[in-house]
Formats: sequence, C-alpha cells, structure tokens
Amino acid sequence: MNKVFIIAEAGVNHNGSVKLAKELIDVAVESGADAVKFQTFKAETLVSKDAQKADYQKKTTSKEESQFEMLKKLELDLETHKELIFYCKAKNIIFLSTPFDNESIYMLNNLGLEIFKIPSGEITNLPYLREIGKLDKKVILSTGMADIGEIEDALDILLKAGTKKENITILHANTMYPTPMEDVNLKAMVTIGNSFDVAYGYSDHTLGIEVDISAVALGASVIEKHFTLDKTMDGPDHKASLEPNELKAMVKAIRNIELALGSSIKKPSKSEKPNIKIARKSIVANCSIKKGELLTEENLTVKRPANGISPMRWDEVIGTYAKKNYNEDELI
Repeated sequence: MNKVFIIAEAGVNHNGSVKLAKELIDVAVESGADAVKFQTFKAETLVSKDAQKADYQKKTTSKEESQFEMLKKLELDLETHKELIFYCKAKNIIFLSTPFDNESIYMLNNLGLEIFKIPSGEITNLPYLREIGKLDKKVILSTGMADIGEIEDALDILLKAGTKKENITILHANTMYPTPMEDVNLKAMVTIGNSFDVAYGYSDHTLGIEVDISAVALGASVIEKHFTLDKTMDGPDHKASLEPNELKAMVKAIRNIELALGSSIKKPSKSEKPNIKIARKSIVANCSIKKGELLTEENLTVKRPANGISPMRWDEVIGTYAKKNYNEDELI
C-alpha cells in the first residue's frame, strides 16, 4: 500500500495488568500506529528455572529474582488475550502478539491472528519456525543477533514449511536494550532486502526516533518500536521504550517522510509551479536599444521574471537585430 506498517510494541510493559495493557492500546491508537503488539509465552516453556537475566534486565528489575520469576509475572492467559483482542477491534487497531513457544503459536492461531511475529531469539529454533511456516500466514521475522547465513536458514525453513515469500517481511534488529548508535548498522537492513528479495523493515531498540525515520527513508516497509506509559516504571523494557508523546512524534515523522519520499519522477511539483516565472529569468535589454540595432552580449542581460525568452536560447538571440525599440530592463 506504499504505507509503512507501524507496530507499537507494548511487549511486557503491561507489567501483568489488563488495565495497563488497555491503557497501552489507547496510547497506540492515539499515536496513529497500525498495530499494537504484546508477547505470548509460558515461563515454564520459555526458560529454565535457573536461567540468568540479561545484563540490561538486571539493571531494570530486581536482582534477587530469576529470569523465570520475572517472566512468570508478565504472562497473559487465554482469557486476557481474548479481552485485549476484543478491545483492539473496538478501537480499530490490529492486535499482534509474539509467540515464544509452540503452544503459544497454536493459541494465537486459534484466536485468529493473521500476522505472526517471530522474535530474534527464535531465529535458530527450527521446530518453532516450521510450526509458524505451516500456518501459511503473513510472517514478520526479526533478525537481532543473526548473521546473513542464519537469516537464510530461517527463511528456507519458513518457505519449505509452506509460507509464501511475498508474505514474509524481514526486520533488521539489534538485541540490546537500548542499542548503542554505533551498533545499529542500518545499512544491513538494505542488504537483507537485496540478498533475499523480500520486504524489509526495522525493529528498533535505540533511544529516540531518528533511526526509525532513517529506516523509512531507506525503504523500510515495517517499523516496530517499544513504548510504555512511563519509562521509570518497574520492568525489563520500560527504560528503552518511548513514552506516549515520543511514540506520537515518531508516527507523525514517519508519515511525513512517506509523503516526502514521493515518486522517483523528477518534475516540478504542484506547489512550486507558480514560482517558475518568479524565480527563473528572461533575456532583457541591458540598456536602451534602437530598432534594427545588433543584439550583443553588451546590450542584453538576464533578469527575472521568466515571462519572456528563456536564457537557454541566449545563443539564438545574440547576433540578431532588434525588431523594435527597447527600454532598459524590457523583455526581448
């Protein structure tokens, strides 16, 4: 549709609260995003009981709890999913959720999701990729931590399982929260698109919105960005997320860039056409010229406006004879 698909990533920033989740949906709607995305998982099938947290999670959550304990508090059950899907439909925004295990894939499929988002951590999970591939749905594949060979392997699995290539969008990403600017490597997004001849986009974890806007200028068809109600809230992802006003600013900037990109045809725009006669110039008399006088580089010059003969015809005019008397500055 030549329109960037903007995913407002609520993720686990609901902190396990349905009320908070609905407030996040409201913010996503107000921002103008196309979809709001959550995460679907069972802590028991996602991590082992003694799995360590990532360093960024240790900084933003209690050091005493394990990754399992942290995630257990952030699960959304089936009834909550149904409630949030209903709420999204009422608000006219697409509900998305990332499944982190096969059971979650089946649940989301049964709930009628048409788009399946594969997180970066599952790009090397063959059984998982195969299950999503079998669904023959639209797939958005994040590629944080992956090299080009691992992306190729994941894409092959999805295709062989039954997903159509035209239904796959691959997102460049960096799995660090927040991502340092020097690690963004945004040009790799274009490399992905060119290497596999697929739609591409960007899943962003940097602070701010400038990288998202740049990604759109480079051809991203999907942008995904974490957001929260308040960056100071407890939880693993709040600190590296946009607050409501920032999310709104990002969506507005992306929509402006879409307009600004325009077509590939270079021609005068509708708004600038009236300025052609004002800003361009014509051949005019540089001094008084008598009828029959030779027109030379000395008695002619070029000045605004462009109501007369274009200066591009200068060589045609020089050496001809005046057909009438001219006053200084008069159009030839």
